Amino acid sequence: MGAEGKGMEFIEAMDGEERMGGDSEEKGIADGIRSSPISIDISLSVSELTPRIIKLCKDLFNEWSNLDDSQFSVETISGGITNRLLKASVRESSDNVVSLTIRLYGPNTDLVIDRKRELQAMPHLSAAGFGAELLGLFGNGMVQSFINARTLSATDMSKPEVAAEIAKQLQKFHQVEIPGSREPQLWNDIYKFYEKASELSFEDPLKQAKYENISFKEVIEEVNTLKDLTNQLNAPIVFAHNDLLCGNLMMNDAEGKLYFIDFEYGSYSFRGFDIANHFNEYAGYECDYTLYPDKDAQYHFFRHYLQPDKPHEVTEEDLKALYVETNTYRLASHIYWGLWAIIQAKMSPLDFNYFGYFFLRYAEYKKLKESCFELVRQHLSELHLS
Repeated sequence: MGAEGKGMEFIEAMDGEERMGGDSEEKGIADGIRSSPISIDISLSVSELTPRIIKLCKDLFNEWSNLDDSQFSVETISGGITNRLLKASVRESSDNVVSLTIRLYGPNTDLVIDRKRELQAMPHLSAAGFGAELLGLFGNGMVQSFINARTLSATDMSKPEVAAEIAKQLQKFHQVEIPGSREPQLWNDIYKFYEKASELSFEDPLKQAKYENISFKEVIEEVNTLKDLTNQLNAPIVFAHNDLLCGNLMMNDAEGKLYFIDFEYGSYSFRGFDIANHFNEYAGYECDYTLYPDKDAQYHFFRHYLQPDKPHEVTEEDLKALYVETNTYRLASHIYWGLWAIIQAKMSPLDFNYFGYFFLRYAEYKKLKESCFELVRQHLSELHLS
């Protein structure tokens, strides 16, 4: 996440040093980044984590290896439902205080996250001004510079001035070029999630009963139908964040600067999916979809996305086309995260009702399906007539 002022000397000094790389394929992608074989149990309390984080910091950064443990402090800065984020602060011998972000991957998150893809994208996104600097890798996580900003709330995202800034930044994000294939990964990822989710079993009889209540035959039919429909839209392909919830947006209020963070789900995908996925996150983890932005709020966002410098010059035709595109991919977002939640219900040790999350997302999909499909059909019919 970005460095606090007092720690910039440390970050800059690191840029001039030779760093060790690991032997794994993941670490090989991030050439020159420091690495450690240490792994840390994500389920431990902060007091139990602290000595392990100190050991990790000393292992990664030789300049801290002789510091007394009392010069380190560790605190939780996020309790997400995939990873665990911690802030480590270090008082150096020069009396500078350096703060870092430690991201502990949830166990088995490689089933839903392509770490190779993430590490390939990070340097290019960082060079474009997005996210934090990657400082180190370890057995089950990464160390990044710390962003001195607050995490947004779901309510923050819906404020017109904040929504406009998110739209402007997202337009810039979508212009970043990441080397490699530009093939959109949305449907590949959804099919991978489906394959994994449909082959699980649970020792807990209550969880197994919930799992058996899911019709995977119905789900895959819905996926195929939706894919065929969205293909007709010819939506632009961009490098998408794919997880632009409030927890991945930070604001430095004093500077008025907005940050996008955590690109682990990033990939080339469809523009409308990334925007729709963001809109769905207005509902929060509680899935209160009454908070989904209405047409006026969406048009406000679209204007600042399509023409950041001249938002009021966006044509009605362009607004309507993006509205249709977004509200069709809105359905794909529900299926994507619904299937993801089933896998997490099996793999994650975090205290979250993943099955409940699946059923809420899938119920919203079914509720919206007909109206969204009709919106697309009408739009395509009008285009054909014109």
